[in-house]
Amino acid sequence: MSRVCQVTGKKPIVGNSVSHSNIKTKRRFLPNLQTKRFFFAEEDRWVTLKVSSEAIRTINKNGLASVVKGLRAKGEKI
Repeated sequence: MSRVCQVTGKKPIVGNSVSHSNIKTKRRFLPNLQTKRFFFAEEDRWVTLKVSSEAIRTINKNGLASVVKGLRAKGEKI
């Protein structure tokens, strides 16, 4: 399974590890992803989403119904 947030679309980015002697080597910065179950009251069922911590805050603020509506508009199967 890919490391991409289903709500925000966050994915790994590439950067450098910089040592004390300023030697740069490539590394990946991974998003803070959590597999989380939400109760979707409109359909009376549980929905499992792979979301970042920012997406969890978005769901708390806007509500699960509006987030799921947006995901379905993008064509994602929920």
